Amino acid sequence: MNDNTTYNIYCDESCHLEHDGFKVMVLGAIWCPQQSVRRINSKIKNIKTQYGLKPSTELKWTKISTFYKDLYEIVTDYFFDETDLHYRCIIADKTNLNHTQYNQTHDEWYYKMYYQLLKEIFHPRDNYEVYIDIKDRHSYNKTQKLHEICCNEKEDFSREIIKRIQPIRSDEVQIMQITDILTGAVSYRNRNAEIDSEATESSAKASIIKRIMKKSGYSLDAKTLLREDKFNIFVWDADWLR
Repeated sequence: MNDNTTYNIYCDESCHLEHDGFKVMVLGAIWCPQQSVRRINSKIKNIKTQYGLKPSTELKWTKISTFYKDLYEIVTDYFFDETDLHYRCIIADKTNLNHTQYNQTHDEWYYKMYYQLLKEIFHPRDNYEVYIDIKDRHSYNKTQKLHEICCNEKEDFSREIIKRIQPIRSDEVQIMQITDILTGAVSYRNRNAEIDSEATESSAKASIIKRIMKKSGYSLDAKTLLREDKFNIFVWDADWLR
């Protein structure tokens, strides 16, 4: 009897470039059973409709404003209430990177971090299809390289566990938009120790961050236990043993 479950994993990234002026990179992933994807996407579309938006309207961390704060709060609550949705992120400090010492390029380090993000999600008895938000024209080549690395590290040479890793457009997949919101919130939190602000947009984002902190029970700037299943955080720095 085959009792394997196939999971979809939706990944996004924030501040991943080497010289973008930000001290931390955040990679985030939401995963859920593939059989639940249609139902969850439909629920997110319905929430948008209730707020007068078209289902095709893209929700993004950068779009959060006071006007739509309630909408983003409802979507955030839905993530925590939906038992089939799980989130994991890696917060990587870029300030003390020494790629020369480790004989690597920034891209190679980036792939290592993505593997660190995904490896704790993968289970050898299940199957996975991984989707990464398209960032640029190099996205396809990057995902193919990441697929190769993940399969090699997991000794999944026949690609029976990690069936695919491919780029997709976040505006076409509702669940990916929640990944963007959560990853954006973690990134913002780690760039801004003080999240209270009188600025309208910043205040709305601070409200969402505080809601995530309350719902998750975590500060968003420190690691969780490895077995944390709903909102898992791993903090990496250059002194961490690779």
